[in-house]
Amino acid sequence: MADVLPVGWEQKSIGELSTVKRGASPRPIKDSKWWGGDIGWVRISDVTKSKKYLNNTTQYLSDEGVEKSVQIDKGEVILSICATIGRPIIVNIDACIHDGFVWFDRLNSSINREYWYYFLSSKEDFFKDQRQSGTQGNLNTSIVSNVFCLLPPLPEQKKIASILSSVDEVIEKTTAQVAKLKDLKTSLMQSLLTRGIGHSEFKDSPVGRIPVGWACKLLDSVVNRGSGHTPDKKKPEYWNGGIKWVSLTDSNKLDQLYINDTAKKISTLGIENSSAKIHPAGTVVMTRDAGIGKSAIIIDEMAVSQHFMAWVCNDKFDNHYLYYLLQLWKPKFEAIAMGSTIKTIGLPYFKKLYVPVPRFKEQKEIAKILLSIDKKITTTNQKLSALTHTKKALMQDLLTGKKRVVV
Repeated sequence: MADVLPVGWEQKSIGELSTVKRGASPRPIKDSKWWGGDIGWVRISDVTKSKKYLNNTTQYLSDEGVEKSVQIDKGEVILSICATIGRPIIVNIDACIHDGFVWFDRLNSSINREYWYYFLSSKEDFFKDQRQSGTQGNLNTSIVSNVFCLLPPLPEQKKIASILSSVDEVIEKTTAQVAKLKDLKTSLMQSLLTRGIGHSEFKDSPVGRIPVGWACKLLDSVVNRGSGHTPDKKKPEYWNGGIKWVSLTDSNKLDQLYINDTAKKISTLGIENSSAKIHPAGTVVMTRDAGIGKSAIIIDEMAVSQHFMAWVCNDKFDNHYLYYLLQLWKPKFEAIAMGSTIKTIGLPYFKKLYVPVPRFKEQKEIAKILLSIDKKITTTNQKLSALTHTKKALMQDLLTGKKRVVV
């Protein structure tokens, strides 16, 4: 509850403002008579694919199915209570809702639905923390009902919603820019790494059609392949030293061109008493199991675990060119991995791996084009991150009355 209530605002629980009700699913759910009509049936997967508004669904109920479900009016806000717990969305169509949602029956007409959406969004982390024990970890209606809400007068609600909506619009446009840049990068990689720049004649090779002027060689013949290892974890003196060590713990830092830090460090003793090696800055590393095919260029001297391949390039084979080639081939690496519990790619595969080899100057030109796109992606992602932070701060200020708006 709020310690100080903003002037003109009131504070009430969700249960005081509405009756929190749960959706329903026709039973048995696979009975064909419930399906094939005109009324959408909102499922968790529909919400995870949408943002603020839900404009369509993937399944539709028959008239009989509607009778066995819970129908809500267009424009109402629903809240996920399982899977993506605490995620609200405005249902922009006439629809019925799955039993993984709650809705707010008899919600006061003096409450703007977009304001309500942003209020629920501000509580998403709280709702996630309130999940009940069990396999699905659902919320229940009483938990939702007992949450308190600060309500400004309706005109102020609308103004707050309008401000946050304008930020959401910019976030959505920026997200679309990132997606377009990533699509452009994928398209350019496919073109540049198979057809090169300005070539008109092509030939068959072990890696497919490539320009006549390109060579095709074993990767091991053009770069130096390094090894990785894990020092004995029972020896504390082998750990927490100053040597950066790339492991599967760093998977979230890969596929972003460069990796400049690692979650774990090893000591000089760890290097001396294991098969781990220190690789120079500029080495290209790639996972060969778990997150198969994820790669990066290390920007400092680092060691790697045995789950990684490491290639030291030279003045005949450009490291950025190799990185982008590995990125292009990532689906291929994922497809050939083998194993029942943990899929992996064995070392023999990489010993026999052929790569297309343009002249060094063209390698650099190809890499330069792709680097320019990556820089744009990075800049746009930074803008997106800043916008997301701004929105979070605005929600905290506006939805609590800490910052008042002028209506």
